[in-house]
Amino acid sequence: MKKYTLFPLMLMSITTFAQRIQSDTTFVKELSEVTVTAYRNDYKIDTSISVSKMPMKDMKNPQVYNTISKNILKDQLVTNLHDALKNATGITRLWESTGRGGDGAEFYSMRGFALQPTMMNGMPNISNGTVDPANIESIEVIKGPSGTLYGGSLIAYGGLINIVTKKPYERFGGEVGYISGSYGLNRFTADINIPLGDKIFARLNVANQYVKSFQDAGFNKVFYLAPSIKINASKKLTFLFNTEFKNAEAANAPMIFLTRYAALSFKTMDLFENSYEKSYTANSLSMKNPSFSIQSQALYKLSNNWTSQTILSRSHTKTNGYYQYLWDSSNGNEFTRFISKRDGETNTVDIQQNFVGHFNLGTFKNNLLIGIDYLSSQVENYSTGWVANGVVSLVNQSDNGKLTTQGTDQLLINSAEGNSIAETKILSAYVSDVIHFTPKFSAMLSLRIDNFQGNPSIWSSDQLTSQTTFSPKFGIVYQPILNKVSIFGNYMNGFKNLSPVEVADVNGNNPSLKILTPEHANQWEVGVKTNLYKDKIALTASYYNILVSNKSMSDPNNINNTIQGGEVESKGFELSMVTSPIEGLSIITGFSHNENEVKKDTPNGGYLGLRTEEAGPANLFNFWAIYRVQNSTLKGISLGLGANYASEFNTLNRANIGSFTLPSYTIFNASLAYTINQYSINLKVDNLANTKYYAGWSTVTPQRLRSISIGFNYKF
Repeated sequence: MKKYTLFPLMLMSITTFAQRIQSDTTFVKELSEVTVTAYRNDYKIDTSISVSKMPMKDMKNPQVYNTISKNILKDQLVTNLHDALKNATGITRLWESTGRGGDGAEFYSMRGFALQPTMMNGMPNISNGTVDPANIESIEVIKGPSGTLYGGSLIAYGGLINIVTKKPYERFGGEVGYISGSYGLNRFTADINIPLGDKIFARLNVANQYVKSFQDAGFNKVFYLAPSIKINASKKLTFLFNTEFKNAEAANAPMIFLTRYAALSFKTMDLFENSYEKSYTANSLSMKNPSFSIQSQALYKLSNNWTSQTILSRSHTKTNGYYQYLWDSSNGNEFTRFISKRDGETNTVDIQQNFVGHFNLGTFKNNLLIGIDYLSSQVENYSTGWVANGVVSLVNQSDNGKLTTQGTDQLLINSAEGNSIAETKILSAYVSDVIHFTPKFSAMLSLRIDNFQGNPSIWSSDQLTSQTTFSPKFGIVYQPILNKVSIFGNYMNGFKNLSPVEVADVNGNNPSLKILTPEHANQWEVGVKTNLYKDKIALTASYYNILVSNKSMSDPNNINNTIQGGEVESKGFELSMVTSPIEGLSIITGFSHNENEVKKDTPNGGYLGLRTEEAGPANLFNFWAIYRVQNSTLKGISLGLGANYASEFNTLNRANIGSFTLPSYTIFNASLAYTINQYSINLKVDNLANTKYYAGWSTVTPQRLRSISIGFNYKF
């Protein structure tokens, strides 16, 4: 724990500083004289509804989260979710989108665990492809296992990503934009808001984008349409409808998998450095991911103290096309290409009823949430099987596979994976009460009861008839200086229902179905939040410890049996800050350190005592600053500079196979913009130094080289 002795010192220093502000009137007077300005922080969002499913300011919330506003996305000419998430502390991408059914979206790592973007406006929204940023109002990166309010089927133990969409407003307005750049980037966007009378307001967001890969083949194209409507039916009743239509197609480079079943036959990055811009695919081998979603909300004010929120959410996404990967042949340089034509779809229906109230019990003020949630999910799979399609050598760049649709279809003609459907039904109830004992001291008590039925995976047809899980959450907040300094602690729980497994005795006889009990993740966390200098410095620092228990393991005494009892511990420190220290300057930055270790495993499992492969880099740093010139002569010009750092990490890390390390990297970005009246032009350079760097999760994936983009925008 010596690495974390800095944290309590920070808490003491901030508390001492806060006490001085409170007690030293001279210091307060000097401070206020320095900071009497009316400018605001464009990147700071004080209040979130999704994090606790009730309105709550960040200073009063015992949970840690980062919010990425639409202003950041605009300043950085963001065209994809990955670039947007570079502004959040402690998150990094493991896998790019594969487009395959069920889990084809991008995978990220946060607090030592893999996760995908699965939530929109606090409701399930599954995508097998990428997320287009055209309709994003903000992105909430919510930290820690949040099973109490969100359940266990769509979130990870490290946290979740929630997309908050744009909503209609009550006047005419909008903007149109065009971005052109490297690798054939062409992107058109439009955001138009129109009042349709005194009570009905409509908003339409549109995007059309095409971009090629930095490698010798590959592309991504998307047409995106997001109409939304707000109806003020009465003073008490409001309806919100948000829909999304997306037609996407991509040809992705196959992921390069390191062997999982034999000792590694190479130790250095030389193979991958020499083939960095080689894709090993063809543009004809593409994947289509059309999708549709709708969210309907009815907000009704029951009284001055109580509000009802009724939500119906449906999402549909389809997979149709070619998915391939390269598998290590364990001979030092060759990889076998395996390919399949994926065909399937994912459908979700979620119904939520929430009641939010505020009232007094004796002298204590209470904010109470009561909710019921029903989630139905269906994943259908009608894909072909997997066939070998040539051998790729990273030494002589040979590629003997059939990289045409005709040749590939001929290979797959007699291959079938078999039709399968995974269906789940989850009925949950939850309650959360925030008790304000004093204006400075409050506590949050929350509990969820979750009943699961179905089969969680398309790879298993075995059903769970019923499985009930309890998920508690507890948090406390003390503000030594009200609305300025907040010291918090939390206990949070997450869980995951596991598929039944086929087991047998040691000789393979007497097969039977074994029902596994849910995994559980328990986190405790302590930290501090500040909102100082007239709200110009918003800082969060925390230390967390997550222990995942009851993980499934192979039985050391019976190869045909599965037991439970495995444990993974993930702990670390995070520091994030959003600040506008002087007029015109906005900064968002953060640093995270994570230690992750398998604490319990069977002796021959290969993971005991090691960092898990999904944990990603131990150290991450993000920084973005923009200065808008205030001088009257140069007013309208803005300069931006950003950086992202990741330490080296083992993309493969197993005692019985070996470890393979991806190198650390630092990426710099810069922007130059000019705004006059309603017009703006923005020049952005990503990966300024043209650095070669990699992502991976038992894989090695080259990342994008230097790219230049220029954007034009008109606001009305």
